[in-house]
Amino acid sequence: LPCTIYGDGEQSRDFVFVDDVVHAFVLAMDRGDDERFNIGTSERTSVNQLYRGLAAATGYDRDPVYAPERPGELRHNAVDARKAAQGLGWKPWTTLEEGLAATLRWAANDRDTA
Repeated sequence: LPCTIYGDGEQSRDFVFVDDVVHAFVLAMDRGDDERFNIGTSERTSVNQLYRGLAAATGYDRDPVYAPERPGELRHNAVDARKAAQGLGWKPWTTLEEGLAATLRWAANDRDTA
């Protein structure tokens, strides 16, 4: 089946790897206060970029199918994580490519044990 991308695929998000988020949560918990932090890479990645990364990592060679954008969808979203860097000494260490590869390994292992 082809992959469907809603809109033109240039909408963007701040994709951060789950292990990086867990690390930030642990650092925030260890502070012992109720300070709030934005956790993310502070970088925007388009849906097209994400698609190309997944396609390259899996050897998928089909073009996506573009469908009408979804009503109310944000065009761009990325956080400002400078406060987390300053207050927690945290920064993401997993690149998008590394995170995609790790997620694909996890999914393959999970499928094998299901």
